[in-house]
Formats: sequence, structure tokens, C-alpha cells
Amino acid sequence: MNFDPIRTLRSRTVVLPQANIDTDQIVPARFLTTTTRAGLGKALFYDWRYDEDGRAKNSSVFNGVNPATHRILVAGPNFGCGSSREHAPWALHDFGFRAVASSDIADIFKSNALKNGLLPVAVDPATHQRLLNSPGREVTIDLERLTLSLDDGATAAFAVEPFARRCLLDGVDPLGHLQRHMPAIEAYEVRQSTAPDSEPR
Repeated sequence: MNFDPIRTLRSRTVVLPQANIDTDQIVPARFLTTTTRAGLGKALFYDWRYDEDGRAKNSSVFNGVNPATHRILVAGPNFGCGSSREHAPWALHDFGFRAVASSDIADIFKSNALKNGLLPVAVDPATHQRLLNSPGREVTIDLERLTLSLDDGATAAFAVEPFARRCLLDGVDPLGHLQRHMPAIEAYEVRQSTAPDSEPR
């Protein structure tokens, strides 16, 4: 699958300061019947955004959020804990988020996010606290340099597994990366199948 490549992402933030936000809160289990990504943004944090009648809650931080200008979610520590479900990064991505920043991101969620065009950014506690304290501030994430910069010039480093980083820079998932290299793979297979046997008989 192809995504928009992530190289430099400049955006305002949406802040959810709660710790231990699990995947069932990100996308409730009743929305897991779909096998497609399209439209899952509606289900994102559904129980936090809507009441029982489907009306937007006045208390929701998502009220008035423009996904075109707010593409970075800042969350409390241990974000994405709980059961593994690809629907969680699907919903975040379909809503418009391209990155999630926290001091601590659950490993399984992180793996699923990286395979689905969503960049998990784990920063140091001091930078994280500054992000939590300033909802809506402009942040720049540079995936090539592996830095997150605040609008006051402060910069923090983060790490991404090299293959996942390459896929995000290219705008593909792991299968898409493989498909892009199929001509070279097939040419190699042909060379191997026609090469003389180097082992003595």
C-alpha cells in the first residue's frame, strides 16, 4: 500500500494528556468489523467525541480540529497499550494524523503504526511535558534528521527502526517496498537459476 511520504511534517498538535490510552479507546471494539481503512476516522476516540445519540460532546478536544492543519497527536505516556489491532493506526491515519508523539508508546501499537503510514515519535520526558502543556502549538518533525522541533527552536531527537523509516520516507508499507524492488529481485533469481554450479560434483 502507498501513503503520502513523510519527510518533514510541520503541523499544529492535538493534545490528549491522559496516560495509558489503550487501543479500545482509540477505536472501540464495535467498529472492528470492517476490513478497510476508509471511513474509520469517524470511529476514532468515538466514545470521547460523541454521546449515545451520536452528537458531538462539548468537552471533546476534537471539536473544531481541522485535520489538514492538526496532523500530530500528542498523548500521555504508554499510548496505544492494550490489545493489538491495526484498526487503531488505521483510524488515526484516516482522521488525518500522520504522527503520534509521547514519552512512551506501546511496542505493538508502534509496530502496527509504522506499517500503516503513521509515525510514532517517542521523545524525552521534558520535551513531552512541554508538548502536553501547549495544545495547538506548531511542531516540526524531520524524519530524515530524526528530530522534533518546537516553534521556539527547541529540538529533541527520536529513534525509528531503519527499515520502517525507509518505508515512511518512500511512502510505502513493507509489501509496497518489496513490490518496488520486484524487477531487481526477479533479475537476481534469473541469474541464480542460470549460473553454473560452483560446487564440485
